[in-house]
Amino acid sequence: MLQLQSAFGVLALLALAWAFGENRGAVSLRQAAIGLAVTFVTAVALIKLPFVAHAFGVINDAVGAISAASRAGTAFVFGYLGGGALPFDLKAPGADFILAFQALPVVLVMSVLTTLLFYWRILPPVVRGMAWLLERTLGVGGAVGLSTAANIFLGMVEAPLFIRPYLAQLTRSELFLVMTGGMAGIAGTVLVLYATLLAPLIPDAAAHFVIASVLGAPAAILVSLIMVPETEGKRTGGALDDPDMHAASTMDAIVKGTVAGLELLLNIVAMLIVLVALVYLANAILGLLPDVGGAGISLQRMLGYAMAPVCWLMGLSWPQAITAGSLMGVKTVLNELIAYVDLSRLGSDALDPRSRLIMLYAMCGFANFGSLGIMIGGLGTMAPDRRDEINSLGLKSIVSGTLTTCLMERAAWRGPGIHTPCRGYGFRAQPCRLPRNAKLEFLHPQHRHHAFHHIHRPFRRQMRVIPHQGNAAVDRERALPRRTDRIDH
Repeated sequence: MLQLQSAFGVLALLALAWAFGENRGAVSLRQAAIGLAVTFVTAVALIKLPFVAHAFGVINDAVGAISAASRAGTAFVFGYLGGGALPFDLKAPGADFILAFQALPVVLVMSVLTTLLFYWRILPPVVRGMAWLLERTLGVGGAVGLSTAANIFLGMVEAPLFIRPYLAQLTRSELFLVMTGGMAGIAGTVLVLYATLLAPLIPDAAAHFVIASVLGAPAAILVSLIMVPETEGKRTGGALDDPDMHAASTMDAIVKGTVAGLELLLNIVAMLIVLVALVYLANAILGLLPDVGGAGISLQRMLGYAMAPVCWLMGLSWPQAITAGSLMGVKTVLNELIAYVDLSRLGSDALDPRSRLIMLYAMCGFANFGSLGIMIGGLGTMAPDRRDEINSLGLKSIVSGTLTTCLMERAAWRGPGIHTPCRGYGFRAQPCRLPRNAKLEFLHPQHRHHAFHHIHRPFRRQMRVIPHQGNAAVDRERALPRRTDRIDH
């Protein structure tokens, strides 16, 4: 039944893309079939092949090193507020975590690393290789292939800078593909941040985020070509020059990356404060209305019912689809960061481990109204002659970006169990599963409130697996601190 629901979900999502599209009679079934096949083959290659799983385990270790390096800097500057040693005994597990001082500064480090890799000409060959592959498999132009590949690493405004001289020459379909690619992915500067937020809940969250970023490229091409099919000749094939990063030296690149990261960090903090406050006010106003169905009305509940059918198409059970729909609504109206923070605060009974992993993929994109303003402003400045066309495609790009993340989640999902590359946790590169009829017992009382995958290796010697009739994954979730499933209090 689960596999049948999964297959139906893929077809339904593609049908929604066709229904929201234009020039429906011009859609190429052959190109759509190739795009769908490439998306699924990419998912299989990223997840099933042992050496690929091993590679993503290495990526998980690298992300952990970046997070630890960031924590060292914040601990030096902010002391125990930034993750340093506590000058007092911790009574409530997790109470020492402060988002602004411990997780968000990762953006600064990633911004500098990204700038350095482009200045040293390490990332451009990687991006151009991806563009070459997309052009020969899916038949898209070299310029839009390059922009879509760059979205694996960069944001919705940074990636189009690679093809700025070509933006005015793009066809309407190619322009929409550039916009969909921006909406369907997340920048490398925030990937580590989101992975850090979900690490206590989802094993190898960083590897899953990287898989989602890579899958976003072929899936975005598939959805965009269904919604706005190509009706003109391709104009942007051929080789393109690498962009100039405008850095005079390595130190200059570090300074420029720090300044850009600081601007992004301040924007994230400001957006979080304002948007959380607005959600609180909206819920306070809705709370004045009479209860419906024995519960108060809230923004999350309303959005949950609207997005619940889409979440069911992604393979969730209907009761959990309501909660998942609320997360998708917050992600679309506000942004994906608030949605991931909300996901990290959910109680263990709100979503099971499988559903949490599904939502990690489904929310891995910039498709929201705030990002739309950023994209319209950026692309409109780079291609002022296409501003009206960019504005007309704006709302449609939010729909295409959302459908893309939902579709790549279906492509990446492989059944009811959670499979992750386990290299980062000291295991071989294979799916990690605890014994079904077993649970974890911490031999030292002070470690009993931590999730197994969040315990450092020395502490694992103080644990043992004991027989149990319940599900081990559920027991592991119950070990987490209780979290609220609401944002309105």
